[in-house]
Amino acid sequence: MHEASIAQALIETISAEAKKQKGKPVAAKISCGAFSGVNDEALRFAFEAISEGTVCKNMKLAIEQKPIQARCKKNGHTYVFDLHKPRCPKCRCEDFELLPDEPLLLEEITFEDK
Repeated sequence: MHEASIAQALIETISAEAKKQKGKPVAAKISCGAFSGVNDEALRFAFEAISEGTVCKNMKLAIEQKPIQARCKKNGHTYVFDLHKPRCPKCRCEDFELLPDEPLLLEEITFEDK
């Protein structure tokens, strides 16, 4: 389960930032691409379990799964790829390229008001 290693890395990063900010983190938002294989429930479970005894205990973790993007080779239009309808929504062409998957990013940390 790679979610445990992701959760551990998030906790380490958030804890370091909390130390710098001298604050208590209450929420964080991450995003990741569709091909990352991140299971939201498993990541939340791992985060909750690993954060026990840390400054991250009881934090809310928001996870945004970014959709797969494709680019039409005929007109260059970039669109959200749908496996069931792989055609370009502008010209109906089926000649496309999948764009690189979005990386896993820690986008935001919210700290408790002082």
